[in-house]
Amino acid sequence: MTGAPAIAQADDGGVVSLDYGLASTMLALGSVPRAIASLRNWPEWVVEPAMPSGVVDIGTTAEINLEVLTSLRPSLILSTPFLAAMDEKLSRIASVETFTVYAENGEALGRSYAETLRLGAMIGRRQEAEAFLARADATFDRLRNRIKSLSAPPVAVINFIDQRHARIYGGPGLYGGAMNRIGLDNAWKGEASYWGFQTIGLEQLAELGEQAHLVVVSPLLPSDVLTRLSESPLWTSLPFVRRQKISVVPGVLMFGMVQEALRFSTLMVDVLETAAR
Repeated sequence: MTGAPAIAQADDGGVVSLDYGLASTMLALGSVPRAIASLRNWPEWVVEPAMPSGVVDIGTTAEINLEVLTSLRPSLILSTPFLAAMDEKLSRIASVETFTVYAENGEALGRSYAETLRLGAMIGRRQEAEAFLARADATFDRLRNRIKSLSAPPVAVINFIDQRHARIYGGPGLYGGAMNRIGLDNAWKGEASYWGFQTIGLEQLAELGEQAHLVVVSPLLPSDVLTRLSESPLWTSLPFVRRQKISVVPGVLMFGMVQEALRFSTLMVDVLETAAR
């Protein structure tokens, strides 16, 4: 996004994040975490923005390296409700603050806005948070106008699990919220958890309707899944396959926050514009 704050190359105040979305939001506010969990998997799951050099990997959320974490002497640890079992141990090292984006009775994108403001205030970057969200709104509005000019078809977004199953996205999750924000009709009208997806058999894709455009979010698992499916009578009978209305986009953190919603929305509009040419 243009006009984003410059990102430092060192930690800002010893903040440690156990969540990718919170760490990405820190970067959006011009702050760099001292350490994060699962740093080595960041390029695969978050992809963009890149994590600056010097950030320490403290292990996975399933097995935090408490010795390394203690040695960093953090001032603040950012966590989520799904890591609450670790709070007692972590609170002996530093203050722990829990941020809730994915939960019942709410939408991930709206909660991401609120938690971005709370995080900004907590790390002394409230003004940066407000400016970032203002830029986000302006970007979403521009993308919405591009969707209007396209007369875009309904879109279904999936990840393959294997040759017979997929996660399909919608409901209150981040992808679904981003699609709503830019005025993109979700072809999947079925249920979705508060995480924003439902696991389905590929035969259920027949419910999407004749005009649906399928968008597959990388990584493709297995990597040759589309090639293998080309030999499946079920797959080749689906309307979006027959009409060659399938697009593949790079990976976007599906359990992220505003920054990920922006990236997802931009990729969706770009790929639909390409398909319309």
